[in-house]
Amino acid sequence: MATTYTAQVSVDGEGRNGGRVRSSDGLLETGLSLPKELGGAGTATNPEQLLAAGWAACFLGALRRAATLRKIRLTSTSITAEVTLTHGDDDTFSLSAVLNPVLGGVDQETAQILAQAAHQICPYSKATRDNVPVVINASAAA
Repeated sequence: MATTYTAQVSVDGEGRNGGRVRSSDGLLETGLSLPKELGGAGTATNPEQLLAAGWAACFLGALRRAATLRKIRLTSTSITAEVTLTHGDDDTFSLSAVLNPVLGGVDQETAQILAQAAHQICPYSKATRDNVPVVINASAAA
């Protein structure tokens, strides 16, 4: 398998609580902050938001690919991704996700079929499969 692209991102400082994120190309540069829900200031992004953003963007690309492979024309696509951090009784942390794609130009059944196909195509979905519980709530745009 040939390498298509490698992203390089560095984090320094206190990591998720006060650290800075920088990509090697300079296009991504932001601070990190614990969310208020975790006792932090909530003044900057956090790893869960970054994962949700990357996964959502990748998933929409996979949806469009799934539609193209089936010769289905989508008139619009959008998605809301939720990544939840949970703290277990055994003092370990884990993630779960909910993906809510909305597809225009198709009926509800086709939206669900395309979302399931995208879940098989998307590299983020593949990377988290059998490790992160995922719920997909696809819907057809009104």
